[in-house]
This record gives sequence, C-alpha cells and structure tokens, in this order.
Amino acid sequence: MSESPAGTWAPVIAWVRAHRAVAEPLAYAAFTLAAAALGFVGLWSLFSVLPVPVSPWWSLLTGLPACALVLFRSRAPLALLCVALALFLIDLLTVGGVATLIVVLDLLYAATVAASPSRRRGILVGIAVAVAGMTAAALGRVDDVRVGILIGLQLGALAGMDYWYATSVAQAHELVALHRQRAEDAARQAVHERAEVVRREREQMARELHDVVAGDVSAIAIRAEAALSVDGSPDSDRAALRAVRDSSLQAHEALRSMIAVLRNGDGDVAARGRDALPGLVAEARRRGLRVTVEDSLPQGIPSPVDHAVTRIVQESLANCARHAAGADVDVVLSAGSEGDVHVRVDSRGGAAVTTPPIQGNGWGLELLRERARALGGRLEAGPDGDGWSVRATLPTQVPA
Repeated sequence: MSESPAGTWAPVIAWVRAHRAVAEPLAYAAFTLAAAALGFVGLWSLFSVLPVPVSPWWSLLTGLPACALVLFRSRAPLALLCVALALFLIDLLTVGGVATLIVVLDLLYAATVAASPSRRRGILVGIAVAVAGMTAAALGRVDDVRVGILIGLQLGALAGMDYWYATSVAQAHELVALHRQRAEDAARQAVHERAEVVRREREQMARELHDVVAGDVSAIAIRAEAALSVDGSPDSDRAALRAVRDSSLQAHEALRSMIAVLRNGDGDVAARGRDALPGLVAEARRRGLRVTVEDSLPQGIPSPVDHAVTRIVQESLANCARHAAGADVDVVLSAGSEGDVHVRVDSRGGAAVTTPPIQGNGWGLELLRERARALGGRLEAGPDGDGWSVRATLPTQVPA
C-alpha cells in the first residue's frame, strides 16, 4: 500500500512547527531568491528614482537583510519593524521587490500582538499616516487619479487587515490572561475562605471544649488536691471521691456530646441554660465556696443569651475555686431598664492558692469576652477591693 501524501509530508510539517522561528525566515529568503530569479520585481516602478531598470538580483540587497530581521522578531518587533520599513522604502525607490513588503507585514503583526492597548493605538495612527503618505506620493506621480487612489486602497487593505487580525489575536490573549487571573484570584479566595472556616471551627471547638469540659476537669483536680493535702477521715475521703466521680461523669457526658456532634456533622453541643445554675452552685459549694444567688431574670430570654449567662457564672465560679478557696461569692442576675441582661459575680476573701493543680492561661475570660461581643454585649473582669468582680451586660436582641 502506497503512503498517503499527508503521511509523506508529516515529518516536514512537524519540523516546521518545532522550528518555526527559523523556518519562516528561511521560507522568506527562498521566496526572495525565487522572485529575483524569475524577475518578479518592478512592482513599484511608479516610485523608482533610478534612471534605468536594474538587474532583479539587486533586490537581494534589501530582501535578504529584511528576511534576517524575522529571526529576531520575538525580541524587539517594534524596533525591527522600523528597520524593515526603512528597507522597504529603499526597495520601493529602487528595484521594487515584494519580499520587503511581506517582511513589513509580518513584523507589523508581531509588533501589534506584543504591544499594549495604548501602543496599538499608536501603531494604528502610524499605519494611517503611512498609507496617506503613500497615496499622496502616488497621486503626485501619476496622471490618472484613480491609479493613485487604487494604490492607496491596496496598501491600506493589506496593512489594515494585518493590523485587524493582530489586534484580534492580542485581545484574545488578553482575555485569556484576564480569565486566568480571575480564576487564580477565585482559587486564592477559596483557599482563604476555607482557611477562615477552619479557623472559626477551631475557635468554636476550643470554646466549647473549654466551656463544657474545663470546669469539670478543674473541679476534679481541685478536689483531688484538697484530699491529698490533708490527713482526712474516711468520710471526707469518700466525699472527695464522690465529688471527683460526679465531675468526671459530667465531663464524660459533655465530651460524648461534642464527639457525637463532630461525627454527625450537624447539630450543636448541648447548651447549659439557667436550669443548670443550681448544679453549678452546688458544685461550687462542694469546692468550699460560700455562694449566694439572686436571679431576677424573666423566663423566655433568648437561648444564646441564657447560655452565655450560664457560661459566665460557671467560669467565674471555677476561677474563684481555683484562685480563692473558701471565698464568699455573690451571683446577681438582673434585667436592665433597656431590656438587657446584667450578670455580676463578686467574690470576697478566700485563701489564695499558691500552687493550683491546674494553671490558668487567661483563655477562660477571653472566651467569655468573645462570647459577649458576639451577642453585642460586653464583659469586664478585674480586682474589686479585696476580691474579684466579673460584670457583663448582654442585649436580649441577639444580632443575626
């Protein structure tokens, strides 16, 4: 079976595509030599300044250098276009070959594609000026006006089509670059948003772990430390063990709740409302605090506010047990005149624990401040006389 023509030329086509930067100048040079050999010159005899026609081989003096310029068009196409225009003008006024015109059109395309939008407008103005100049020169050297106009139209059509196609290619490249930039920006934004979501989830997990577990674990450590520091009776030891057991069970239930939410991917960690306050107060009293509670808040306040109130009281009582053993603690919950909720936890006296079993890092109060700010409220904590005071104001209108 004979090989198809397409298969015969396939290696040549592949080589040309791989070495286009060299293949095109070589093709232009071959065309220049063929045009000289065939006498394909004198196309612009109208503009020639020579007294007599010259040999077609003189066209190589401008044609071959013009072809050589194409080798370097990717480096400085606009500067090479100016050089090619100079060679074309020399050829126009002498031999009148066509090779220099082809090179000018090639470099005009390359310069337009590589130019910025503002520079492309400058190139268009240059084309218009050049075509107008050529038309005026042609009209000055012919008797028939129609011939001069036809020459101008031909040059304008060649340069205009070349410029239009190059502009279309350049705009297509710019559009592709714009879409690529937008896609990269969208990808970076997506990465940033994912990182932000992960950060918020980590903060939420840290807050919930601190709220639902840290207090119970702290109670375990404090009760165990108290039992180990004194020579107690069997009854006191059993009471301490019961307190440790109760706190352990509460921490275990809280952890199970969080693990279930994280595994299922929905729902929320069971929130403690004010109905948990009696248990929190009883636990604080078992730790040695003397706690009084004054709760005048109405029923039906929003769940997030109710949850925040309980967390503030829980963390405040845990801090009192950790840093002021045996203190007197007053917990006051009241409604403000503007429909907001006031929480105040004041502690007085108590013995400072020099080496508490669990060292605090200040996250508890900071998490409470964040929770209050998230609800549109505020929380302040600091020394108050010989004690410590935690005061918070929370609006009942929870922001969306």
